[in-house]
Amino acid sequence: MISIEDWAEIRRLHRGEAVPIKEIARRLGISRNTVRPALRGSEPPSRTRAPRQLLVSSYEPAIRALLADWPRMPSTVIAQRIGWPYSATTLKDRLRAIRPEYLGTDPVDRTEYDPGDIAQCDLWFPAVKIPLGDGTSRILPVLVMALGYSRTVGAVMIPTRQAGDILAGMWQLINGWGRCPKTLVWDREAAIGGTGRVSTPAIAFAGTLATRIKLAPVRDPEFKGLVERMNGYLETSFLPGRAFASPGDFNTQLSQWLSDVANRRKVRALQARPVDRFGADYRAMLPLPPVVPPLGLVQRIRLTRDYYVRVDTNSYPVHPKVIGKFVDVTASLTTVQVTCDGTVVAKHDRCWGKHHNLTDPAHKETAHRLRVAYAQAARTGTPVAGAPGTPASPVLRHPDGHAVAMRALPDYDALFGVDFNPEPIDEKEA
Repeated sequence: MISIEDWAEIRRLHRGEAVPIKEIARRLGISRNTVRPALRGSEPPSRTRAPRQLLVSSYEPAIRALLADWPRMPSTVIAQRIGWPYSATTLKDRLRAIRPEYLGTDPVDRTEYDPGDIAQCDLWFPAVKIPLGDGTSRILPVLVMALGYSRTVGAVMIPTRQAGDILAGMWQLINGWGRCPKTLVWDREAAIGGTGRVSTPAIAFAGTLATRIKLAPVRDPEFKGLVERMNGYLETSFLPGRAFASPGDFNTQLSQWLSDVANRRKVRALQARPVDRFGADYRAMLPLPPVVPPLGLVQRIRLTRDYYVRVDTNSYPVHPKVIGKFVDVTASLTTVQVTCDGTVVAKHDRCWGKHHNLTDPAHKETAHRLRVAYAQAARTGTPVAGAPGTPASPVLRHPDGHAVAMRALPDYDALFGVDFNPEPIDEKEA
């Protein structure tokens, strides 16, 4: 069959330059019987071919009978049932064409978002280990949030995927926007809605902000396709070619890239830049509350003799003077703070590594003095008054409020007439 290029050239030479058919055939290296039809016809040659008999045609009735009852039957099982003797690729190609007739179609509508209405949230795990400053490195989660209307994106690396850390990251991004979206969409992330219901910490967070958290259906990543695509964009456009010295360095580079690149690019679906549409999002979002919502990892424990508290596998020292008392431990993304009766008794930079024991020289010195005082009191039977760092003796009080006297143990020995320190017996007198 003559090509469309030759067809056009034949017509140009003959009709435009009056070149004879014999000369056209010689120039193009084709026969005169090919030139004449090209000049007679007025339409370019078509390359459509008549449908050919497929190899799988004789097996197709049996295939369709199986698909009618089991539309998701694997191709390997179908091949066994119908006795397919040829290449598996040929069968798979035909199944790919006819299987949708039995599965049905699942059309997707384009969603329009109103300003300030929604933000989609997800965790992205960049495939690079971040140095933690202690000789170790880990793959850490990155919280990503994308506004539906303007496509503005915020992201921050967090130490764990526990609820307290995720909510702390969300507050940092929302606080950076200055206002809160009316709906926060999450998948079934364990700390947010792993059971199919929004977790208690997430409900408390949303209630403080007067927003709501909506969980995506099971196994439906398209429900939050905006943030899923943003994860891919981060993976392919932000991550390659970069090196990171620490989580802080990662967040610094990420924040700069989001500000300079991601939120200033033209989004094809919008034909606009996120930075230009953010103003409408901001005006429609909810104002931030006057109080900070519940954040971070929080626990209340009684401080044991080793005066350490554990946060995310790491141990942090607390002032030994509160041993035996209840302390409140709060871990933000950057600090770990311990309070007792409203007084701060320890504050440390949070360690993002695993299984570390942090030390505080002041706490260690206080613990040493307390041990010395305790040993001296044990030898003499009486407490050492004024020992540095020695906690005050507890005062017992009656339910009506008056103090109850505490007697020393020797008073009870005298009352019952016992003596656990008798005078030594002279062997000569004995």
